Amino acid sequence: MLHATVRLVLVPLARLVYRPVIEGRENVPRSGPVILAANHLSFIDSVVIPLVAPRPVAFLAKAEYFQGRGVKGWLTRRFFTAIDAVPVERGTHRAAQASLEAARDVLARGGAFGIYPEGTRSRDGRLYRGRTGVAWLALTSGAPVVPVAVLGTDRIQPVGTRLPRIRRVTVRFGTPLHFAQPSSGTQRAAQARRVATDQVMDAIHALSGQERTADYNDLPAAA
Repeated sequence: MLHATVRLVLVPLARLVYRPVIEGRENVPRSGPVILAANHLSFIDSVVIPLVAPRPVAFLAKAEYFQGRGVKGWLTRRFFTAIDAVPVERGTHRAAQASLEAARDVLARGGAFGIYPEGTRSRDGRLYRGRTGVAWLALTSGAPVVPVAVLGTDRIQPVGTRLPRIRRVTVRFGTPLHFAQPSSGTQRAAQARRVATDQVMDAIHALSGQERTADYNDLPAAA
């Protein structure tokens, strides 16, 4: 009920204020497990994508967003709950694996899950090398991957700013990608994850047109 209410209010408001350009919504399956793999330019990406997608999309969110006190803490918690955010602890290898397992639970329930293969926001606008968690999810769950390009959100809420600005954004949903489970063997599985991840990043690049780099994004999301 809360999710439906939030969408009922925010979707028309966001479209009126920001006039987003939305392309390829028909590429997102209306039911069943699906992974939406997107580039990442701003914190607000995790709000924009669920608002313009044709179905609810769960994203991971820092556990701190669900632990605040007072009125602000309550509002923040209710908002992230309403957009199906999944709270996770961050910063360790164990936390990273727990995040992937939380994502797999969403897919096991037939939900849509959003992920940023770059790992964190791009501070310079380039598209960084993808980390293989997206492929691990796809190969273990059997869910298709819909590549997504989000453009312009870095102008709405640049790194370091508190209040969003009014800027037009574009969201493009690409053709779903399907990946077959590799034959047994640890090395083959690792290779399959790397190949699948690179294919996902190729598809995101084709949609976004961003300058690309072969490096991982090891820069902090905010300074």
